[in-house]
Amino acid sequence: MAEKDVINVSIVGNPNSGKTTLFNTLTGGNQRVGNWAGVTVERKEGLLKGSNGKINIVDLPGIYSLSASSEDEKVARDYILSGESSMVIDIIDASNIERNLYLLTQLIEMKVPILVVLNMMDLAERKGLKIDVEHIQKHLGCRVIPLSALEKNGSNAVIDTIIQYASSAKPSFAKISYPNEISEVLTQWLPNLEESAKAIGANPNWIGIKLLERDSFVHKKVVECGDLTEKEIKQKITNIEKILDDETDIIIADYKYAFINGIVKDTVKKKGNRRSISKKIDKVVLNKYLGIPIFLIAMFLVFGVTISLGGAFIDFFDILFGTIFVDGLDSLLTSINTPLWVVNILAGGIGAGLQTVATFIPIIFFMFFMLSLLEDSGYMARAAFVMDRFMRAIGLPGKSFIPLIVGFGCTVPAIMATRTLESKRDRMMTIFMAPFMSCGARMPVYALFLAAFFPENKAFMLFSIYMVGIILSIVTGLMLKKTLFKGVTSHFIMELPPYHAPRIRHILIHTWGKLKSFAIRGGSVIIIAVGILGFLNSVGFRDDGSMSFGNNNSESSLLATIGKTVTPVFGPMGIEKENWPATVGIFTGLFAKEAVVGTLSSLYSQNLAIEESTDREEYNFWHGIGSAFASIPEGLEALVPSIKPQESNITEVAIIDIENTTLERLNRFFDKSSAYAYLLFILLYFPCFAALGAGVKELGMKLTIVLVTYLTLLGWSIATLYYQLTAGHNSIWIITSISILGLIVLAFKLLGKTDVAK
Repeated sequence: MAEKDVINVSIVGNPNSGKTTLFNTLTGGNQRVGNWAGVTVERKEGLLKGSNGKINIVDLPGIYSLSASSEDEKVARDYILSGESSMVIDIIDASNIERNLYLLTQLIEMKVPILVVLNMMDLAERKGLKIDVEHIQKHLGCRVIPLSALEKNGSNAVIDTIIQYASSAKPSFAKISYPNEISEVLTQWLPNLEESAKAIGANPNWIGIKLLERDSFVHKKVVECGDLTEKEIKQKITNIEKILDDETDIIIADYKYAFINGIVKDTVKKKGNRRSISKKIDKVVLNKYLGIPIFLIAMFLVFGVTISLGGAFIDFFDILFGTIFVDGLDSLLTSINTPLWVVNILAGGIGAGLQTVATFIPIIFFMFFMLSLLEDSGYMARAAFVMDRFMRAIGLPGKSFIPLIVGFGCTVPAIMATRTLESKRDRMMTIFMAPFMSCGARMPVYALFLAAFFPENKAFMLFSIYMVGIILSIVTGLMLKKTLFKGVTSHFIMELPPYHAPRIRHILIHTWGKLKSFAIRGGSVIIIAVGILGFLNSVGFRDDGSMSFGNNNSESSLLATIGKTVTPVFGPMGIEKENWPATVGIFTGLFAKEAVVGTLSSLYSQNLAIEESTDREEYNFWHGIGSAFASIPEGLEALVPSIKPQESNITEVAIIDIENTTLERLNRFFDKSSAYAYLLFILLYFPCFAALGAGVKELGMKLTIVLVTYLTLLGWSIATLYYQLTAGHNSIWIITSISILGLIVLAFKLLGKTDVAK
């Protein structure tokens, strides 16, 4: 290998084989490590530096075969056929070696250079399996390395072997035998498949086998190249099936498994028949009566830990970033005689935006940490399995539950994760349901309002919001099943990986990646949004029509005018005309839902500027830093019930606030009913622009418009209905809300008769 050469190597394997974990170990990357199929739909890469050069490692999706019946299989097959990879590393779960070897048989027939990694050898041993690695290596005709992805020991051997074999690996010399009827047809076809082989990038023998398996991609290419006609292909397949009395693809699969069984019988010895701990746990977790309650309890614990532990550290970030970017920047700009409107934009807008992002770092961290903990332990796969029967009642396979779970983190990857669903109908239905799974970006909004209005039972109220989303998602699925997306539910096959102790390193890698994404994406949006809002809040027009600045009084700013114009639309859900910042927050939430908090904080603070005294407390940098660190033990102490009586005042619930001003204004303009109605609308309305873009990509423009319209109308109707039933008691608005819900169902019925969903 030349000094500056970069060689491409790809990693492939079944889901849950430890493929992505090994990729992280080899490259030091922070790709997500999960326990279900379809974690990596898109191609992921990382560099492995060797003594003689660099190796570019491509982490392909977790797949069971190369049939290309799903999007992830197509990605893997196309990349391998492209010839970009000098070697394919097949990761095999040694504890489930028979099933995992099926993918390897397809790679063997493709005649690509292969390195086999027998992963999870420790789990195989615990199951009583003893694998003769040297013997299995002779049978497979390629290099085989034993490894446990849960331990670092052994990874060096993989690295050394990759570096050694990357540029010189050879295809396996193993051969899978088929019945004479199939072998004869392949022999007849081989001379005629040269052009197809060049076009596809594969050897003729593999092409012949795929033709007999009725692979549509290969069939189309062969016919286009003129190597064989459709009639010739169909005739040969019909003759074979008539003689062997079975379908050709099933016959080929049977002979591959016969090849696998022969290897396993000769190289794997089983000691006893021990019942694994995973099976014992699954008797409870997968119980048809206990499964769903256990799942709900697990989700409740996630939210409880997120709010309680996250809340303990919020004051630290609040005070620290406020001292530096709000008070510090304000003091610096004022000392150099900067115009007031500039100070408001930079310190009160951009500075407050940075503070907003920082304030919710602990909440986002603990939420993703807890979800990653459930993923890595093996429980999330069980959750999907438990929900399969329930999901089928909606009209979806249990596999659709996986993108919905991902939606609790972010709607964008949830929409993208639907690519792993084989049925187009299933994909579209799941995308319509995904926005109801409250994403992490909404958490800061919930946290702010819950601290202001429901300080005594924040966890329960947060749980109720999430449950509303889940229930409406179910109702949406049931409605779509009967209207827009009629059809048959596809079958669901999911592997349940063994339980194991969560790997803190991988959980932290995943959590850090998500947290960094939130800080960068959310931070940039918030800074831009509140900066623009600060400018609009400062600019105004005089009576003569000329523009003026420094109009932070809500009555004269341009932003006040815009907000007041739109606010009456949200009046039925409890937003008064004077509470126009809440309306502006709804619009900035289109950029990112976390921007709602930054908007409210910025506008409420700026609008109180004139009401506040011009006397300022002298700025003290070190006092602020000291207060930030002092807040940590205070926050942790708050987790334990105190024996001392606590005063109930607004500053006590300011634990998640940027400034007490924000909570004061919230309590001035909202009551409990209007606050909860506002949260319901935030939960349900138009998703962020990033999710909108993903929706257009997966659904197309027409269906995306339908989805956005549905979500917004549903959000307004549900929020209005709740407020009017609990506080407003206006029968006209109650009837209007119910009527809109009825019209939505009727509209979907009518759309179901068109070709909009085709």
